Amino acid sequence: MPTLSLRFPGRRYHATPWGSHVNEGQIEWPPSPWRLLRALIAVGYASGEWDGSGPPPLARCLLEKLADVLPHYRLPPVTGAHSRHYMPLGVLDNGREKTTLVFDTWAQIDDGELLVAWHTDLAAEEHLLLARLVTRLGYLGRSESWVVARLLPSDAPTPETNCVPCQESDDTPPGHEQIALIAPQPSATYQQWRAESVPAVDTTRKISKAEQTARAKLEAMHPADLVAALQTETQWLRQHGWNQPPGSRRVLYWRRLDALESGAPQHPKSLPVNAPVEAMLLSLTSTSGNNRLLPPLARTLPQAELLHAAIVKQSSAQHSDRPVFPSSVLSGCDQYRRPLGGAHEHAHVLPLDLDDDGHLDHVLVWARMGLDAQAQAAVRAVRRTFTKGGVAQLRLALAGSGSLADMRSLPGDYGLRLRAVLGDSAEPQVWISRTPFVPPRHLKKSGKNTLHGQVIAELASRGLPAPVEIRLLDPRNHATARLQRHFIRRRRNKNSPQPPADIGFTLMLRFDRPVDHGPLSIGYGGHFGLGSFQLACEEQY
Repeated sequence: MPTLSLRFPGRRYHATPWGSHVNEGQIEWPPSPWRLLRALIAVGYASGEWDGSGPPPLARCLLEKLADVLPHYRLPPVTGAHSRHYMPLGVLDNGREKTTLVFDTWAQIDDGELLVAWHTDLAAEEHLLLARLVTRLGYLGRSESWVVARLLPSDAPTPETNCVPCQESDDTPPGHEQIALIAPQPSATYQQWRAESVPAVDTTRKISKAEQTARAKLEAMHPADLVAALQTETQWLRQHGWNQPPGSRRVLYWRRLDALESGAPQHPKSLPVNAPVEAMLLSLTSTSGNNRLLPPLARTLPQAELLHAAIVKQSSAQHSDRPVFPSSVLSGCDQYRRPLGGAHEHAHVLPLDLDDDGHLDHVLVWARMGLDAQAQAAVRAVRRTFTKGGVAQLRLALAGSGSLADMRSLPGDYGLRLRAVLGDSAEPQVWISRTPFVPPRHLKKSGKNTLHGQVIAELASRGLPAPVEIRLLDPRNHATARLQRHFIRRRRNKNSPQPPADIGFTLMLRFDRPVDHGPLSIGYGGHFGLGSFQLACEEQY
């Protein structure tokens, strides 16, 4: 497996991605496979390895082997930097020479080493040729990007890589982002494409002069093979109307989020050692302050899903020195992405309406197992969320953090309604649906999967006692039940588990002893606000 080592003695790498203007300030990092192969071809001409007739058969075989696979990279830490220049235009304006602002952007590499590995086998002669070409490489990208390159020995151990093609890893690695690079097509793919673009000559009939001219033009704008396509110049591309070189393709790579930092390099910061807390309360406001722009109660499930996804994503980006796995208390999975067992002790994201106006204005993030430092930092870091049909982002702010006892002690009407969700009575309690209960399994007329059986099983899975009474509230007689008919009960992501049936029930549960549990949320979507209950007052039942 040929592995290329690149060091930049000038500590800078200048290169603009294909399709971007230099003043956009974009940096092609890592160097694209297309750029690397063109650099090797240019070195062959400059060093005398081949003359003006082009690469010999051995070099062509080497280039085609490297083009047939996408390389893997090990990227050193770099920082994006730029300078600004006011270039003269040679034109006077009121006696003063006009200038234009030009950005010069580069990656500051310092002493890092870039490794590029192609997972292919080379013959001994091809390996020697590649080594000669690599050692004569003087720069990569712009001419200011001086480079010292060498080919690692063929028996060197396979290097660890941190930038790989997306097609080789369908799932997003923690702490990575997706970038696009330009790469050559495999040689066989290019030949097939050219054969389709330039059909064979029909020798059974006479070809007219106009057809000969058209065919000559068609052949001229399609290079004979992949190596010829790699050698096309910008002027030739413009002449023939190409906006991307023939024989090239855009490929997606996974790159670490901190692979190209903006601003001065910073030392890795470790998370503060915070004691776990049971719950965190977030306030939800619109940018204009108009509460009518907040999502309605019926959007409890999708709003919880959106916020949960943002928090989980944030929890995997807490360290700048290395990618980390999302917090298990937030994701509900271990580092191998296996669901956690136990009595649903990981986080619940419960949207709330604490001002009782029919719109969601707070979100309670609660976990029986406790929110650790990583989870707390992720919740604090998420400052924005969205809603379907909204005209602007919604703002999030931390309103409180601590134990359930701390939450129950909040004063005012907000505290009163929050205590109804958390439960604060030492007496036997009656709970009523705050959001509809969606059965997690198909309903049966008898057996353990009746409505009553599923409610009791859900409570038992959370370590709760069976209620002495389960009453189904009729929408014709209860306003609460009528409102809950319009709730969204299906997950927004089609790949997420969906309920067996899109149906919800408004229930009343009566216990013969206090339920010392915290928020009561059961059934399908229970971790996202569905099947949530609150303490009932007498007029509700």
